[in-house]
Amino acid sequence: MKRQHRKETVGHLLYRLVMMTIGATLAALSIELFLVPNEIIDGGVIGISLILDRILPNYTWLNFATLVILLNTPFMYFGYKQIGKTFMLSSLYSIVVLAVMERLFHHVSPFTTDSILATVFGGAILGAGVGLVIRHGGSLDGTEILGILMTKKLPFSVGEFVMFTNVFIFTWAAFVFGPKQAMYSVLTYYIAFKTIDTVIQGLDETKAVLIVSDRYEEVSDAILNRLGRGTTKLMGKGGYTDEQKEVIYAVVTRLEVTKLKSIVYEIDPNAFITIMNTQEVRGAKFKSAIH
Repeated sequence: MKRQHRKETVGHLLYRLVMMTIGATLAALSIELFLVPNEIIDGGVIGISLILDRILPNYTWLNFATLVILLNTPFMYFGYKQIGKTFMLSSLYSIVVLAVMERLFHHVSPFTTDSILATVFGGAILGAGVGLVIRHGGSLDGTEILGILMTKKLPFSVGEFVMFTNVFIFTWAAFVFGPKQAMYSVLTYYIAFKTIDTVIQGLDETKAVLIVSDRYEEVSDAILNRLGRGTTKLMGKGGYTDEQKEVIYAVVTRLEVTKLKSIVYEIDPNAFITIMNTQEVRGAKFKSAIH
């Protein structure tokens, strides 16, 4: 029997729409009040749309708003094929909001004409907006969708494909806006990229820890009682000795890493610890730790 997917509740859908609206509005605000007045662009479809808006004849209907919709439309179709209908509809909604809000902000005076301030704050606001849209199931840029399709036929990763695409876009921008503004654009893209990561992953930086110790019971109890973090015991086997081992798995915040290592090595100086970055941690009891 085929299992049916659980339908999204109306409340959750409305929440996603509100957050995507906020995200697309922030992106439009950044573009019109920071980037465009200073001849700075972003990468991807947004960057291409800004360049075309500058070099194409000044028709009333042919502007950034219509360009960003037209250029993203084929990617949304492929996104529907690769990722699903919900992603496509969420992305189309976000892109339309971006286009509408960009037109509303078009005649508003820019916040700053200082290129450095526009680069830093424009990039951060743009990244926050794009990050909100992605976090809630949509997209404002079809470049990564194209990357997913192309990397099935080319020997590149999605990240490498997007990087190559943006190198071309920023090189193009150097001819249209000048080398200096192209360099500001690269900085804007970097700031936006880092802000997107922060918004998607959250501000709470957490670490996943794997601990191999012969005194795993004591170590596990100490982490629970002295650090307030729950642990999970995994079964492992030594690759050289073929000996059964219990591996302790725990998740802690960045600030708790030093204390955790101190607790473990106090009990077992020969313990083996691996610490890894995590993108997101969900769980009602994770926040409540003993300090």
